[in-house]
Amino acid sequence: MSRIQTLRDDRRFSIAMAIVVLAIAIALPYFFTPLSPFMNNCILAMAYVVMALGLNIVVGFAGLLDLGYVAFYAFGSYAVGWFASDFFSSVNGEKGIHFLVGDFAGSLPGIHLNFFIIMVLAVLICALVGVLIGLPTLRLRGDYIAIVTLAFGEIIRVFAFFGNDLPLGLPKITNGRQAIAPVDQIDLFGLKEFDSAFSLRPYYYFVLGMIIFVLFVNFRLRDSRLGRAWIAIREDEVAAASMGVPLVKTKLLAYATGGALGGMAGAFLGSYFTSINANQFQFGFSIFILAMIILGGLGSIWGVVIGAISLSFINTYLIPELNGVPEKVGLDFDLTQLSFGIFGFLIVLMMVLRPEGLIPERRRKMELTEGVGTGDEQLVEVRG
Repeated sequence: MSRIQTLRDDRRFSIAMAIVVLAIAIALPYFFTPLSPFMNNCILAMAYVVMALGLNIVVGFAGLLDLGYVAFYAFGSYAVGWFASDFFSSVNGEKGIHFLVGDFAGSLPGIHLNFFIIMVLAVLICALVGVLIGLPTLRLRGDYIAIVTLAFGEIIRVFAFFGNDLPLGLPKITNGRQAIAPVDQIDLFGLKEFDSAFSLRPYYYFVLGMIIFVLFVNFRLRDSRLGRAWIAIREDEVAAASMGVPLVKTKLLAYATGGALGGMAGAFLGSYFTSINANQFQFGFSIFILAMIILGGLGSIWGVVIGAISLSFINTYLIPELNGVPEKVGLDFDLTQLSFGIFGFLIVLMMVLRPEGLIPERRRKMELTEGVGTGDEQLVEVRG
């Protein structure tokens, strides 16, 4: 066993490293101005970490491929649009419904709830959507699961664009490309309302708190009886069923839990962007989050964190910074338009050089390396 692997297995070292990283993360905003572009990049990266950790439960823990994860981002964001704006301006005789919000939001028409309540509603809505997405996949495996979840993601995208054209006199739901805007800023109990026009630090610390909570949930679930059931299904579904693992319940819990965490991140991003637009919920976003998991390592919690941060900064910082390079070498194209091609190249490179990911999960690494280099030796023994 290598020294690095020994340190990774040492619980005291892991705790010490987590404390050091947390201390650096807490101090980091004070090295930059409150409205620094770097702060914006950090906030987006951490929101994507929450998204990726949610999808990792479905894909990494339970082994259920999900290509429609953007649906949870959409419903989480629309929860903010519905319950923290004047979108339903006609409710309560146009006086609005207000609960535990600041003076300004409390004077506006529409529905305005405290952000913590909206987060809970987003979690519940997305958990229910996760169950609905999971139900048609219960008897499916492999590529068929991917096709069904991809179809759901596309259904949600179309729903986002045409939610105002529902039949039978149903109320408007999404506002399409016109967007639901503006939405209320994050307003917490006893604290001043966030304002992204003056400082991004409150958003940074809020999403940092979300990451800490989601990491705690991930570690507890991974080591729980339910987490072991997910891993058993991932390893061998037939064997897991024969050992008494309830497949239907266990799979639905994976989809519901992953969806709930995606809804949390979606609600945060909806408030951070101050508008919810149907153009945000494209199929490519699901692939973007899935690429983070593949890069970091399927099933590896810390690997997913590193993969999400890496791809996010490549997308928001590195590619825009290198955008002028093609022109310098005589090429006429915009590098930002090739971002998904760049991500695809990175994933192919990872599959060739390190298929288990940057920080592989122990079981996953054993699966991919077991028996490597032993084939010729076994063949010689048989011939002998």
